[in-house]
Order: sequence, then structure tokens, then C-alpha cells
Amino acid sequence: MALHETHSETVFIESIDHEGQGVGHLSDGRVVFIEGALTGETVEYARLNFKGSNKASYEKGQVTRILTTSAYRVQPECPWFGYCGGCSLQHLDESAQVATKQRVLEDALKHIGNCRPEHWLAPLHGPTWGYRRRARLSVRLVPKKGGVLVGFHEKKSRYVADMDSCKILPPAVSDLLPALSRLILSLSLRERLPQIEVAVSDAITALVFRIMEPLTVDDEVLVRAFADQHGVQIWLQPKGPETAYPFHPLNAPRLVYHLNEFAIEMPFGPTEFTQVNFGINESLLRRAMRLFNPQAGERIGDLFCGLGNFSLPIARSGAQVVGIEGSAELVKRAAENAAHNGLSANTQFQVADLFKITPEAYAALGAFDKLLIDPPRDGAFELVNALPETGGPQRIVYISCKPATLARDAAVLVHQKGYRLITAGIANMFPHTAHVESIAVFERA
Repeated sequence: MALHETHSETVFIESIDHEGQGVGHLSDGRVVFIEGALTGETVEYARLNFKGSNKASYEKGQVTRILTTSAYRVQPECPWFGYCGGCSLQHLDESAQVATKQRVLEDALKHIGNCRPEHWLAPLHGPTWGYRRRARLSVRLVPKKGGVLVGFHEKKSRYVADMDSCKILPPAVSDLLPALSRLILSLSLRERLPQIEVAVSDAITALVFRIMEPLTVDDEVLVRAFADQHGVQIWLQPKGPETAYPFHPLNAPRLVYHLNEFAIEMPFGPTEFTQVNFGINESLLRRAMRLFNPQAGERIGDLFCGLGNFSLPIARSGAQVVGIEGSAELVKRAAENAAHNGLSANTQFQVADLFKITPEAYAALGAFDKLLIDPPRDGAFELVNALPETGGPQRIVYISCKPATLARDAAVLVHQKGYRLITAGIANMFPHTAHVESIAVFERA
């Protein structure tokens, strides 16, 4: 539990960190991280002390008073900002959010990777509201608050925020939150339905109910009526994500997104990983393809390939693509998507744990002319260490969702494996959050 202690010392905020906190230095030289503070502001704050933790080398706090206000501070659009944990930067002007994320990437490459690109890419950004096509909403029966809460967690809490709309969800999904609360309150398993996963495609919105026990006959009637009234498809998930199945209506259109520039249609399941921001995903893919410049006849590896988001556009160029992914379900989906788009002849997909890959296992994959690496937040440390120090792919395009692990892996590529960091930049995949998506290009020196 966090304890708050008023701190009278004023602090000048020098920067914003990767979590969206203001960073300054106290009079004794220690660093302080302050929630709600922006670069250039002078603030007073309440100290946050955490039981059982030794925070003597730095402090954490919450703004209580702003003495000098940043010119980039804005009024948050959402009435639950600061209470709901879904966003952390709504109080910062949208253009300043992008600039802040660019600096986070620059600092990570400089201080962790000990490298910098030969030139920087212009940031990619797009619509900042209603962009979130994927979301995982928590559900909790709270009689003291009048019923069932459906939404994101409260900030730094396991409690569900009491909210009836969300600015970053598509408006049609945001508008559903009160109706979902009423529906779940009416069900027999209102205390046994902890989560709803949202997946919005070009044609349909799917809601996956995580159910801890079967629906009763009366529950089924209510859920079908809800789906019909609101034009959504309901899926049920009794156990892990692989157990999700469509419940009603069974004749709903498939979930798909389109990569129009490459004439590709991507079917996906509602619990399968896709990027939450379809517009930025397509912009990022367009940039990656331009930087990657795949050619017919090249053998290209797409490592952490998922359901083929990058594999299929690369294959459209005529290159031979080998997609590798740790999830057997996603590998199956990628192969199906290749067939759906007429690209089976120049794609091959296989299951492998790239977090445990060795130099010998990498060599057994065969020679690649180029690599695309798109790992989760943990990065690709084992993979980049498995690459040969001479030879190997001439160009690597690395898509990252965490600057610190990108910078760590860049250090290996630049200082041990003989690559130059040609270019890098960010994509604002998650506006109003501190999440930084980025792209970097490495070439053999």
C-alpha cells in the first residue's frame, strides 16, 4: 500500500521517463520521479513511500501543486484521466507526446546501446482518439458501487475503474460499457466472468467473455438478445485463449483487417495478437517495406512473425519468406493467411522458441539475405547473440515495442556483430500512453 507524505521542496522537471513520469533532481542530488509532472515545470509533490521497499536512492511522488506550468500542458479529454490506468499522458499536448517518445528512444540508444543512428526518421502518428481496436477489459461485481464495473484497472491498482466511457476505444465500443455492466449484472455468473476481450475489425466487433462456469439457459437468452440489439458477436472463453469459440451470432462476418497497399486481407481470431492501432500498423508496415526493400528471389526471415503481418507484404514482393514464431496457433494462422492471399508458394512458417535459440539452431535455419525482427517487449537478445559475427543477413529491420530492449539488442548488433545503425524512429501506436513503438535499420558495416 502506498503512503503519501507531503513534501515541501520544489522540484524542476527536467524530462519525462519511459513511464510518463516527470524526472527531476532533489537538493541532495537524488532523482525524483513525479506522476503528473511535465518537462519544464516546477512543482510541489506528495512523496509516495512503499512499505517493504528500499527507495533511499530515489523518490517517487505525485504532483500536489504546479508552480510553473508547461506551455504543452492541456486539459485531459477524459473525465477519468488520472484515476483510470489506461492512459498516462492525456495532460500533454499530442505533438509534445510524440516528441517525448522520440527522446525516450534517443536516450535509450545513447545510454543503453552506446550508439546512435546515422539519421533519424520522422515520427509516424495518426488519429489519437478512438484508435484502440484491441482491448482487454476487466469485470468486477462491486455491490457498494451499485453493480458491475467494466473497464480498465484503476491507476496502479487491481481495482476496476468506475467508468462509463473511454475516449481511446472506438466510439461504438465506448458506448457499450454501461450496457455491458447491466448485462453482466443480470447473468447468473456475474461473479464468474472476470474479463471481456474486445476485437474490432473492418466489419464486426467481437466481445470475448471469459467465463468460469457455463452460461445457464436464461443467460444464453440474455446474451443473444444483447448481441442482436448492439450488432456485436459474442464469443465464450471457458479456459485459455485457445478455447474461445463463437457463441452468437454464428453467421457474423469474419474478423479481418486489410493492408490495402499490398492487396492483403488478414483474417484473425479475437484472442490472437494483432496491433491495436490498425492505421499506425499500416503506416509502420509501409515504412518498414520501404526500408527493407525486399526483392524477388531474396530469402528473408520474419522472426516473431505472428499471424504474418509483415511476412505477407514481404512475400508480395516475390521474395521467399520464412516466418518463425513460438506460438503454434499463430503459425497455423499465418499459413492460412498466406493461402487466403495466394502466397503459399513463397512463404514457409515454422514454430520455434526464439528466446532459446542458439548459434547452431540459427545456422540450421539456412542463410538469409535480410531479417525482419518484431519481438515482444522482452526483445530479441538471444536471437541477436545467435547471429554470426561475419556474413549473415546484409540488412535487419527491427520493430520494437520497448526502447530499452531495442537499445540493448542494438548494442550487440553494433558492437559485436558488425552492423551499422542506419536509421531509427518512433511510431505513435498508443497515443496518450507512455508506450513507445519504434523501428530501426541495421546494415553490415
